[in-house]
Amino acid sequence: MSQNSALAQQAQAAARVAAESAGVLVSNEGSLAGFLEIETLFNTVWRLPPGESVIPSELLCSIGHAGCNVTVARDQAGRLVGAAAAIVTPSSPSKKIASMYSLIAGVLPGNSDHGVGFALKQHQRAWGLDRDLSEMTWTFDPLVSRNARFNLTKLGAHASEYAVDFYGPMMGEMNANDPSDRLVAVWPLTSDESAACSEDRPVAVGLPDFGLHDVLRLGPDGEPAFVAANGALWCRVPTDIVALRGLDPRLAARWRLSVRAIFTDVFASGHVARGVSRDGWYRLAPGGTA
Repeated sequence: MSQNSALAQQAQAAARVAAESAGVLVSNEGSLAGFLEIETLFNTVWRLPPGESVIPSELLCSIGHAGCNVTVARDQAGRLVGAAAAIVTPSSPSKKIASMYSLIAGVLPGNSDHGVGFALKQHQRAWGLDRDLSEMTWTFDPLVSRNARFNLTKLGAHASEYAVDFYGPMMGEMNANDPSDRLVAVWPLTSDESAACSEDRPVAVGLPDFGLHDVLRLGPDGEPAFVAANGALWCRVPTDIVALRGLDPRLAARWRLSVRAIFTDVFASGHVARGVSRDGWYRLAPGGTA
């Protein structure tokens, strides 16, 4: 029984509502046939060439067998439309709490606007709280503004660590051989903000008005990309970096280096990424502030 039984019950109720809203059934997966389906889905999402695999079904089988989390979302016809996998990381002298580490999560193309990803994450939150896990971490590409907003605004996670070329060279149409820089998302499963977000009550994030004197740096497109406004720093990323990589890989590469430099500097100064606006501006608040 979870030590945070009331919060675990809240998470379970929120996960049910999220699944119902998305029109899916979310559950834990434990069958070999299911793991094979998940492998195929992930390869489709990441647009990998034949013979490549994001995560093999054998590894998913081992993760599930070890008592870790493999979550699936199926539509009313039983078709797999999303999946996620996470392992459990024990507490240590440097990390006092037991937590979850999300290895991967993906939604079948055409379903990303239907709330499937949100339902998957809320199921994982409930799963973790039921096992007295207080935090989940994962990495994501800071240039993919849609994912960034989902992680830091929709879910209520935050980030204060930038990992340069975290995975090394990555294949596939989506990554297009771009350096695999990542932000490390930290999702406090027990926080008031995460609970509010689970009930679809996220904190609104919008770039405040600013003047030319507030602009600290221009982006590779010549427009303001780093500004100081309303007690915080703000960093802009492209609206659709995946499309930009296909249309103009050199410009996409310049965005990578620009954003890398900004985040490296602001994290070193103690700022924390706490939310992303709909138009792709990260809010970077001084450490310890909301």
